[in-house]
Amino acid sequence: MKKTILLIEDNAQNSYLTTFLLESQGFAVVSASDGASGIELAQQTLPDLILLDIQLPMMDGYAVARALRTIESLKLTPIVAVTSYAMVGDREKCLAAGCNGYIEKPINPETFVAEVSTFLAS
Repeated sequence: MKKTILLIEDNAQNSYLTTFLLESQGFAVVSASDGASGIELAQQTLPDLILLDIQLPMMDGYAVARALRTIESLKLTPIVAVTSYAMVGDREKCLAAGCNGYIEKPINPETFVAEVSTFLAS
């Protein structure tokens, strides 16, 4: 059975590239372009992994991660921040908000799927 990844990303180009890379490696991808719809979609689909942009309109990724962690059915779902925030302390801030990992943008198309896969339980 295909692993399902929820992508919460507001940039259409980033969303397209990420989806293309993941689907080409056999993952099913569902997408949301803002935090509120991402939270709703996460509850509906119960994905195997959530890829979360931090710079989102209306509700930033930190708030989304914290909200997702309060939902019982999603408490153990890995959340990986995929963000251009790369200053000292940004990784720690993502982890403190409830993310399990952090991938820096721009993503490397050659290594991205392998990086994402490390967060999925076999």
